[in-house]
Amino acid sequence: MKPKMKALVCDPIHQDGIERLKLAGFTVDVKPSISDEELKNLVSTYDVLVVRSRTKITAEVIGKGRRLKAVGRAGVGLENIDVDAAKKRNIAVFNSPEAPAEAVAELTIGLLISIVRRLPFADRTMKEGQWTKKQLMGWQLEGKTLGMLGLGNIGKRVAKIAKALGMKILITKRTPPDPELLSELVGEYVPLRELLMRSDVVTIHVPLTHQTRHMIGREELGLMKDGSYMINTARGPVVDEKALADALRSGKLAGAALDVYAVEPPQDLELVTLRNVVCTPHIGGQTEESQRGAATIIADKIIAHLKKA
Repeated sequence: MKPKMKALVCDPIHQDGIERLKLAGFTVDVKPSISDEELKNLVSTYDVLVVRSRTKITAEVIGKGRRLKAVGRAGVGLENIDVDAAKKRNIAVFNSPEAPAEAVAELTIGLLISIVRRLPFADRTMKEGQWTKKQLMGWQLEGKTLGMLGLGNIGKRVAKIAKALGMKILITKRTPPDPELLSELVGEYVPLRELLMRSDVVTIHVPLTHQTRHMIGREELGLMKDGSYMINTARGPVVDEKALADALRSGKLAGAALDVYAVEPPQDLELVTLRNVVCTPHIGGQTEESQRGAATIIADKIIAHLKKA
């Protein structure tokens, strides 16, 4: 790797990742609120771009990046990077899906417990001076069936925690899961339709692609058990929010817990203001450990790649 390559950090990342790039010989400029226009004007002078989810690395940005050799996203998805345009220019693209797995898995389980025990309602009414004990008959998770859409880094951890809580595990994914993992989970690999019909709770752990957009729509929600729950900590557009709101209002679903939305922050508050919805503002990876991991992992991947170049 040639010394003093230039890296531009376009979004806030943990300082440890920046320091790793500097120690590897990069000149690092940090512009965490850079605008699209400013990025287009500056990109030609950089070898590496590092982003999170705010900055969009479009085909136009890539086209102007005459020195670009790598783009890294400190996070899970790549939907804000035009990967095809980068590939055509032989620009490497990296992300760090390993980093937030524990944080997102723990939030998923936390949201699950919050919705089935109605913890936000209990907290709110207590603070209002009410004693709503008789209204708070909840669910135990032991013995219930958890249906999981996807079994990546996050899904595996969710499944292991859920099994420890005594839940039965159903899994649907594009390819069969590892037989040893399936045996460890005492889980079943089933088609989506069967998973929806048998699950008490459905959790979503798939990336956003053309195939997964609105993967859960009106028809799929109609297959779910009456009084079941849905948890989405993956990507908002995987679920048809209008259809989900209708299912929640009708009582088809007892509740939903959401950390992600079709538009972030949501402009239409119809869904998030429903009484049987627990919602958080996309905080799945918002832990100190996760942010440090995302930044250092992406720095290490970029450094390793350019050392080989």
